[in-house]
This record gives sequence, structure tokens and C-alpha cells, in this order.
Amino acid sequence: MGVLRKFDTKVQHLKYKVLREVARHAWNDTLLENVLNIPEIIVPGKTSTMRCCVYKERAILAQRVRMVMGGDKDNPNVIEVIDIACDECPSAGYSVTDSCRGCLAHRCEDVCKFGAITFDQNHVAHIDKSKCVDCGQCAKVCPFSAIINRKRPCQLACKVKAISINEDNAAAIDNNKCIQCGACVYQCPFGAITDKSYILDVIDIIKKSENNKKYKVYAVVAPSISSQFVYAKLGQVITGMKELGFYTIIEAALGADMVAQAESKELAEKGFLTSSCCPAFVQYIKSAFPDLLPLVSHNLSPMATLAKYIKKTDETAKVVFIGPCTAKKSEAQLDSVKPYVDAVLTFEELQALYDSKDIDITTLAEDVLDNASYFGRIFARSGGLSDAGAQGLKEQNIDFDLKAVACDGIEECRLALLKKKKNVLDANFIEGMACVGGCIGGAGCLTHGAKNKTEVDKYGREAFEKTISDAIAVIK
Repeated sequence: MGVLRKFDTKVQHLKYKVLREVARHAWNDTLLENVLNIPEIIVPGKTSTMRCCVYKERAILAQRVRMVMGGDKDNPNVIEVIDIACDECPSAGYSVTDSCRGCLAHRCEDVCKFGAITFDQNHVAHIDKSKCVDCGQCAKVCPFSAIINRKRPCQLACKVKAISINEDNAAAIDNNKCIQCGACVYQCPFGAITDKSYILDVIDIIKKSENNKKYKVYAVVAPSISSQFVYAKLGQVITGMKELGFYTIIEAALGADMVAQAESKELAEKGFLTSSCCPAFVQYIKSAFPDLLPLVSHNLSPMATLAKYIKKTDETAKVVFIGPCTAKKSEAQLDSVKPYVDAVLTFEELQALYDSKDIDITTLAEDVLDNASYFGRIFARSGGLSDAGAQGLKEQNIDFDLKAVACDGIEECRLALLKKKKNVLDANFIEGMACVGGCIGGAGCLTHGAKNKTEVDKYGREAFEKTISDAIAVIK
């Protein structure tokens, strides 16, 4: 295809190539006999492109193929570490740099309570990793700032401190802390952390539908799609989904309209709520602030709300959610959601599906996607949910003074929840978005950037239905 694919990083492009090859064989029912050949298809010949040798490169690709095929079935986390790929980062923790002048004061030694500091014949300090507890006291007292705390990109990305470094110097994920937001997936420069894919499940669902004759396959697409696939028109992206075999495409933003209406009423009744739309945010409350769990909105997310409506309308329907979020893959496994959502795809995976069937969406006619209001569509960016809540109160003539705090990223979420726990939060609604920017910053996006917010707002303004009530009235 002549179209240059747009990815933020070469790691994303590599991930896409594995997804595409696996999907291509799955469509053709040739995966089992060719699965071992995929690494060599991607990296042919004897010259490596990214690693020390072609053999290691292919070994890592084989593990990537495993992740595309569902990963470790015994691990409930949708985020996994590819151990063989996690070996290039320097040791994490405190270390002495070349700035150490071998001074006489030895303040670093004096302040260390664990005997981790020693000196060589030139009086240069060294840290014994087996004794160091990473307290950082030595770094604070060094007059030359010669001691630094080196953190890996995955650790820096993980704001909930779910990633540590194991005895093999590889990243390890604490499933009890992990919120499955995928920040580490996007930030790892070696692609050593990745999300499991359910792309084979989706292909299987589509194929077994027998061209939507046995049952209908619905695609529920997140509003953040408006900022993706920048090389084509949105209408062409929608037509491409039908070419893949989906019966119809419905905006998740319609589910957002339904949630906004119900959640605003719930807020007025209870006096305080946190949002329930972002599964990573909800999981964070469960793991870090369990005492606040009763304050979480009892409404299902827009994805689950709309999927539930679809299955109520069409009992044989299969529903596939397509969006930017890795945590949605985890949400779909919850007992409260599993009956309604059959599989979840990211935008990365959707791109791979198009190319696995050689669908050039730039050549397609434009279909229409218009199922929701402006307010449902802006759920995709930070602050949108709060705006929709205010609109929901207004349209239902509910007399309630909304004081919302829109948390842009999990660090802001932590601060707001901490204030609420201490009863010092000057707000009655917490909009929690684990990803910076909101859903438009999700790990499964093709691209990330400030322009994405502009595109979502533009997409919202183009909505045919101008109010939440108008959008919901269409389905009643």
C-alpha cells in the first residue's frame, strides 16, 4: 500500500507488523502451520535490524507472537513483560557517576545506615546493591551531586509503582498494584512490556457469523477514533470496519450520553460521586483507596452500557469494543461486563486488521457515524465527562450545584482521592482519567499529541444530535 503508516514509535510499528502477520494467517486458516515462521517473515535473512543478532531478534518476535495469541492464560493481567526483551536497560536504583571526586568528607558513607558505601584506592565511592535500600540519603548529602537515582522508563511511566526490577534485572509487574493502563507499554523503548491481544477472538467471531447471517457482529467504537487514522477520513475508517465483516458500527459516545444522564441523577441523589468510566481509575481506587470504593458511580462504563443495550435489543449479537485503552481488555473480563462485551480491540489492532486483509481505507467511500451528541463525544478528553455531567443535570432540570474536579492522569487522580479521604476536597464529583489527556492519551492509540484534543472537540461539534436527551431519544 502506498500510504505511509503513522505511528509514534518504531516499537509500535514492530508490534503492528506482528499483529498483521498473525491476523493474516488467521483469516486464511493457516496460522497453526505458519506460526513458527512469522518471526522469520518479519526479519528475513541473516542481518539483525534492532538487536545484537537476528536469532535473538526472532526469539523476541516469537514471544510477541505468543502475546498476540493471548499471552499467558494463567496471568489475569492483560499487561505482560517479555523477559527476553528486557535486558538492555542499566541497573535501576542509586549509583555513583563519574562526577565523584574522591573527596575526604565521605558524607555518603557517614549517612548510610546499611554499610552500602565503600571506596576504592582512589577514594571513589561505590554502592553495594545487595545492601542498598534506595533510601537516597547518600545522594542528598553528596556535595558534587555525583550520586543519582536511575529509574527505567517503565518505572517512570508507572505512577502507581507497580513495576519493580527482579533478581534477573528484568521488569516485574505487581498485579495487585497494576491498573493495566498501559503507560509502561507505550514508554518502554524496547517493547519489552506489551498488552495481550484478543485479535484472534475477533477474527473468529466475525468468521463464525457467516457474513452476519448466523448472528450480527456490532463494533462499538470509542470517540477518540476521531484523532486517529489521520491519513484517511473518518467515514472511510467506518466503511473499512464493515469491509472487515462488522454488521454495523455504533458510537461508544452514545453509551456516554446514557451514562451522563444516569450519572448526573445519581450524583444529585447521593451528593458525591467518582466517575466509573475509566477502568484503570476504578481499579486504582480498588487497590489504593478501597475505603472510597462505595463512592464510585454504580453506572457501567459507556462501553458496557451500550453493549448491554445492544444485547437487550439483539439477544444473539456479538459486541466488539474498539478504542485506545488496554484497561478495557481487563474490564471486559469483569463479571458485570463479560455478558455484554465479547472482545476488545485497540486502534493499533484495528490498523493491523485492515492491512491483514489488504484493505486500503483511503480508497473507500465514506460511511456515516452519527449516533451521539457533542457531550457524549467529548468523553474522550479530560474534562469532557464533567461537562457532560453538568449538561445532564441541566437537561433533567435537576437543581444541584456541580463542583467537579477533572483529574488529568493518575497522579492528579491520586491527589484528589487523597484529599477526599482526608475530607479536604472542595468538590462533589471526581472525574478520573488514568491517561494524561484522557482517552486520547491511551496506550492503544496510533498517535499521541495535543492535536488529538482539538480533533475530538471538532468531532463533537459535528454531532447531529446537539443534546444528550436528543441522542438518547433516538434509541427509545
